[in-house]
Amino acid sequence: MSEYRMTSGQARKFLLLKHGLLGAYKFAGKRGICEFAKQAGCIQFDPIDVCGKNAELVLQSRIGGFKKEMLSELLYQDRELVDYFDKMLAIFPVQDWPYFERTRELYRKHGRSRDKVDAVAEEVKRFIRENGPVSAKDLPLKETVDWSWNATTLARAALETLYFRGDLIVHHKRGTIKSYALAEDYIEPSILCAADPNRTEAEFARWMVLRRIRSVGMLWNKPSDAWLGIDRLKAEARKAAFASLLAEEAIIPCAVEGISEPLYACANDEPLLRSALADKLEYDRRVEFIAPLDNLMWDRKLIRALFDFDYKWEIYTPAAERKYGYYVLPVLYGDALVGRIELVADKKAKRLNVARYWPEDAEETDEEFRRLLRERVERFAAFNDCEEVIGEP
Repeated sequence: MSEYRMTSGQARKFLLLKHGLLGAYKFAGKRGICEFAKQAGCIQFDPIDVCGKNAELVLQSRIGGFKKEMLSELLYQDRELVDYFDKMLAIFPVQDWPYFERTRELYRKHGRSRDKVDAVAEEVKRFIRENGPVSAKDLPLKETVDWSWNATTLARAALETLYFRGDLIVHHKRGTIKSYALAEDYIEPSILCAADPNRTEAEFARWMVLRRIRSVGMLWNKPSDAWLGIDRLKAEARKAAFASLLAEEAIIPCAVEGISEPLYACANDEPLLRSALADKLEYDRRVEFIAPLDNLMWDRKLIRALFDFDYKWEIYTPAAERKYGYYVLPVLYGDALVGRIELVADKKAKRLNVARYWPEDAEETDEEFRRLLRERVERFAAFNDCEEVIGEP
């Protein structure tokens, strides 16, 4: 397959069109959420909620008319999406469940306090059959066992292990409290019991590498946080996956001006690549706030190379060492990342606090940008069910 040669501006345009972040919204409503999830493979989940959880922030920047309850409904009522591991803990279409049989099998064979969990596993499932969805506090298993970073109750260890193994799914959440149900009661047998489509580790690695390229839009064959969560993907396996995908013309090499390594896009995105190369096409510029763990941001070295924007999520950086703030979102304007904003939603007071805005260019004077930024803050307040905005960006 021929190599595409492009400028960094054309590469940015391609990525943003792919993500639905440039021009008119290409995704809308619940159907749009499903369409984006299918395209992206998965949306990374994180429970921290300063101004929306990460998955909600990903969607609010792309989905016309997005409301937080739409995602909850798709997960816990419609069951079109499911919580499980992919790019770490993630959300993905339930149809992809069979592809993660390897992950579930790994948890069946390994895990902390495995013997103690195995001893009560059938009892836990029987309790759920008789009582319905349960959280850890509902189970009469209060023994303390070794677990993750800290010791925990056997109830929590058993529920989480059975979830990891695929016996249970998350039925619903109240805040950070998860209630679990039997997977067999909510996932169709044709999906739940389907064989792993990938017969070998090499096939699985190839499938996951292609999935992550599709998630970001364009990636290089080098170490990257975009590969996190792919078990046993060492450099040799990753390079073999790229070689196989190239041989089958499943990916397209792209030479981007100013970047020494080739980037790769999915062959299915070739029409979009051509659109990005057509410089005469112009798109309306939007202002969007980008999630810290957004698919677009998974490879921050790539973002630095293409957007000249150096982003670090400083949530785990000691306060005295932060350059910006605790929970800061990149600000997209058209095809450029032009600043960072810290927004805090006060749920009780229904107030959105604009803590601070940091422009990349201190001389930014674009009046259209300022107008769109103010409008975006107002819409972001509504997204967080806030009735008042305090502070100016």
